[in-house]
Amino acid sequence: MNIPEDLRYSRDHEWVRVEGSAARIGITDFAQDNLGDVVFVDLPDVGRVVEASEAFSEVESTKSVSEIFAPIGGAITQVNAALGDSAELLNSDPYGEGWICVIEVADPAQLDELLDAAGYRALIGD
Repeated sequence: MNIPEDLRYSRDHEWVRVEGSAARIGITDFAQDNLGDVVFVDLPDVGRVVEASEAFSEVESTKSVSEIFAPIGGAITQVNAALGDSAELLNSDPYGEGWICVIEVADPAQLDELLDAAGYRALIGD
């Protein structure tokens, strides 16, 4: 299982890459593997303000439909429009081209509540 050391992780299997005062969000390799082949991503609206742990997106796969939860709170400033035509990027490149959105971090202290790579490995039993 690919678990990059430079990211933070939620217990709901989202990853966070801090980029200054913003955070790029996606789903982990573990999550995409459990979902199976992703066929559709319901992207959140740019400008929407989300709270930590709030469902803000849905991913539909050949197995199921799963909600995606905001690992931190803030305003959504970007979405990955490429997922509209290529939802499978969540499977093929979950930590790169398969990102879902960028959130302007409202409370940097929330980042400290996320897991590091070792903590996420322990969570999933890897």
